[in-house]
Amino acid sequence: MNVIFIEPSFPANQAQFVRALHEVGATVIGVGEYPKENLTDDLKRQLTHYEQVPSVVNEEALRHAVKWIQGRVWVDRLEATVEAHIMSAARVRESCTIPGTSVRTAYLCRDKPAMKEVLREAGIPCAQSTAASSAEEVRAFAAQVGFPLILKPRDAAGASGTHKVDNAEELEAAIRVTGVDRGAGLAVEEFIEGHEGFYDTIAVNGEVVHEFVSHYYPNVLEAMRTRWISPQFIATNRLDSVADYGELKDMGRRVIKALGIGTSANHMEWFYGPKGLKFSEIGCRPPGVRAWDLYGAGNDMDIYREWAMAVVHGHPGSKASRRFAAGLIALRPDRDGQIAGYEGLQEIQRKYGEWILDFHLPPEGTSTQGVEAGYMANAWVRMRHPDYDALHGMLDEVGRTVKVRAR
Repeated sequence: MNVIFIEPSFPANQAQFVRALHEVGATVIGVGEYPKENLTDDLKRQLTHYEQVPSVVNEEALRHAVKWIQGRVWVDRLEATVEAHIMSAARVRESCTIPGTSVRTAYLCRDKPAMKEVLREAGIPCAQSTAASSAEEVRAFAAQVGFPLILKPRDAAGASGTHKVDNAEELEAAIRVTGVDRGAGLAVEEFIEGHEGFYDTIAVNGEVVHEFVSHYYPNVLEAMRTRWISPQFIATNRLDSVADYGELKDMGRRVIKALGIGTSANHMEWFYGPKGLKFSEIGCRPPGVRAWDLYGAGNDMDIYREWAMAVVHGHPGSKASRRFAAGLIALRPDRDGQIAGYEGLQEIQRKYGEWILDFHLPPEGTSTQGVEAGYMANAWVRMRHPDYDALHGMLDEVGRTVKVRAR
């Protein structure tokens, strides 16, 4: 099978998808923005050809490169695994008649109001929502639904550009900041109270062949706004033994069917609270923040290879062991500036060293990144343990003990 893979060298874990495709027998052709000489030796060995384009989200440039490749070899698949690349890849895929995620599916997985309209029609519980491109539309929705509300870009990922408003005054401030009063498009949603997590799958022809559930502590919006919190997420190993996940699995499968997702990795966010289980949003691509690495570490599998097996051979190569829960905790600097040092590391390594997978500690003098930059923006620790609750407690202790000092 000949597979075109979009942007093989950035971010760094993109190379793992290429490696996996190569290992399961695919002929891999790369299209990316970086010069060929910048590719690693492994990528140069694993790619049979590489085409540089000015931008992989420039559809004309991407289409020209794909057409050039098609003029020389048959192309079976065109794959993209980064959120920002999904739509341009789908349009080029469709215009070049290459199988894979359709433009309709890619659009519905990017545009939050359209996504939820389709899912509500399919009977899937979602927050009340609307698309808005004027202040009047936002105010009308607020009058109908009440507070609190969430305002975010229609194609937002995670908590990027997201505003929670609790009253009319905060609503007016958010209207000004988002630019919706100047015609910017927004998704406006009812705020759903409850615990937040994600449900990630690899599907083949719309059927789930691998599935994983992770939990956020605390919810993402709070985590991305509050410096003192050391947020974490944990992939559970109780997915096959806890009956409560049955409802989530069923909802995830219904979402995949309603959106027409075929053979793809998928990342779905959900809430569970006083109003029951509610769908939040989905991307037809792997999760970010290297969550896949945790799935591999927790389940004795090469998750990238499993994705490649789905794409190339149409079936999984192994079964998830569920041997470990695995999680990540983000460690925030106590202020913006430059890293000055760390406290508490030796204590944690002495106590939990056998359960630590890896960690990232930017060296002294490194410029800090803002709280909103995400879970892996500054320091972080990843761990695993056979008992989910024990792991949660360990990560809590890491957050209380390890201090990142800045100056």
